[in-house]
Order: sequence, then C-alpha cells, then structure tokens
Amino acid sequence: SNPPAFGARVVDAVLADAALEARWRECLVVMSGRIADMRAKLRSALEARTARDWSHITSQVGMFSYTGLNKQQVLRLRAEHHVYMLESGRLSMAGVTS
Repeated sequence: SNPPAFGARVVDAVLADAALEARWRECLVVMSGRIADMRAKLRSALEARTARDWSHITSQVGMFSYTGLNKQQVLRLRAEHHVYMLESGRLSMAGVTS
C-alpha cells in the first residue's frame, strides 16, 4: 500500500491537468460499464441454471455484490469449482469474468 501523501499527489496531478482528468473519467466509465456488464451476465447465467430470483445481483451497485449464498454454499463452490468469495457470500465483481 502507498502512504496517503502519495495518493493525494496523484489525485492533485490528475485533477490539475484537463487531459489527464478527461482520461481518468473515460476509464471510470469503462470500468463501471464492465462491472455492470459482468453483473448482468452473472445474473443471466445463474437464472438460466436455477429457479431462484437473482435480481439483487443487478440491483446492487459497486465493486462488490452480496450473492445471498450461505456459508455452506460458498464453501462448496470454493471446494468444487474454485470460486472464491467471502463466507458471507460477498463477491468481488471486479474478479468476475465472462
């Protein structure tokens, strides 16, 4: 991890330069769009294979999603399919691929 002063200097440099700020904003749109796309694909794949409602996957926002899976289900996914998430069922959407 980096000390807070370094991060602050990076932010200052990016926001002080219009071209860098514009590029940063473009990257935000790309990354947030990718996460939204992964949410939609995950929901679609889960709904195609189960009778459960997975709408909460796409109604949540951000880099993490609560799947609604219990500890036993999470441990089984980990052991049998190498799908890793917190035992609470919290999943990093940034790590989901298509």
